[in-house]
Amino acid sequence: MTVLASQPNLSDLQAVPRHVAIIMDGNGRWATLRGKPRTMGHRAGVEAVRRTVEAVAEIGIEYLTLYGFSTENWKRPESEVSDLMGLLRLFIKRELATLHKNGVRIRIIGDRARFDDDICELLLNAEERTKGNSRLNLTIALSYGARAEITDAMRQIARSVAAGEIRPEAIDEDMIASHLETAGMPDPDLLIRTSGEQRISNFLLWQSAYTEFVFDQVLWPDFGREHLEKAIENFAGRERRFGAVI
Repeated sequence: MTVLASQPNLSDLQAVPRHVAIIMDGNGRWATLRGKPRTMGHRAGVEAVRRTVEAVAEIGIEYLTLYGFSTENWKRPESEVSDLMGLLRLFIKRELATLHKNGVRIRIIGDRARFDDDICELLLNAEERTKGNSRLNLTIALSYGARAEITDAMRQIARSVAAGEIRPEAIDEDMIASHLETAGMPDPDLLIRTSGEQRISNFLLWQSAYTEFVFDQVLWPDFGREHLEKAIENFAGRERRFGAVI
């Protein structure tokens, strides 16, 4: 990963979202179209992650959340899951020092219980090492499912009610949000999904209530700064009313 530029060139962009979330889709199709195994698509997808993190930081976006691995992805063939875990290990080991040097804070959301111990240790180390950084907040959703996240939040609140710590009447949207894994983060302003699919696949369901969506035909391994800027231009041209009349 190259050193991030300090001065973004935003002359052609009217507005920059504070928080961008991306569903990185299309690695397998990218590989199939080229007659390559799916694992090669995932490896190319890692390069797209590198490009995107650099571009986001240069543009000045504060928060980037990437859907790296869903709870449903565990159902994929064992060999593919194993390769994905290997790529995760490699990415953290190779990129952590550069990310830290460039002021990127790493945060992981999702259920870590199914990961091997060494991966859990790598994830924890990445979070601890970068927790003081503030240039870009990079959140990676791993073994993540929004329904499970919301369910777990409800369980936490229910236990507090049962213990007499809070009254049911005190439960509001802010309390629920504070029990989600994204507590303390702003909701996404813009969500991008690549590969042409037009669904959010159990990703940030609560947080995306008023998010703007852009569905791009490009397959994730081919995603670059030009696609990001096009999505931001699309976002900048929209009128966000949040349910009100302006």
